[in-house]
Amino acid sequence: VFTNVVSETVSYVNAPLLAEQRGVEVRLLVDDDSPEYRNVITLRGALSDGSQLSVSGTLTGTKQVEKLVGINGHAIELPIEKHHVVMLYTDRPGIVAVYGQKFGEAGINIAGMQIAREAAGGQALSVLTVDSPVDDALLEEVSSAIHADLFRQIEITEA
Repeated sequence: VFTNVVSETVSYVNAPLLAEQRGVEVRLLVDDDSPEYRNVITLRGALSDGSQLSVSGTLTGTKQVEKLVGINGHAIELPIEKHHVVMLYTDRPGIVAVYGQKFGEAGINIAGMQIAREAAGGQALSVLTVDSPVDDALLEEVSSAIHADLFRQIEITEA
């Protein structure tokens, strides 16, 4: 996590100290019985509006592909790419068609998608991988059209 933040080399040995110096609480939990993944890292924090956020990731396969595997308790599995759109809404028929059509009309290609829900009719989390950034006006339009509780664009860049 700190590789692109600090100038020194980050290792398993010095990572806890680097985290502590930056006010990040680190807890190592070891479980011999991990049914899904060998290693998972979970980051928890608070956003500027006070809401809590939890994001989990792992490396999978022989190529060690970086994947998102959880957001706020919703299980997903999606390779980490440069552009993602994350939305939380009440699960109901037709939502995917709404945002798919609006993104398509704007020339935004959806390259990948994962949807996780609590239960039928409950909260659903949709994470899209898109090929290009999404204009703020389109984000607002889609968020309003699906009555999203949360709608964010995430850009992941390397330092």
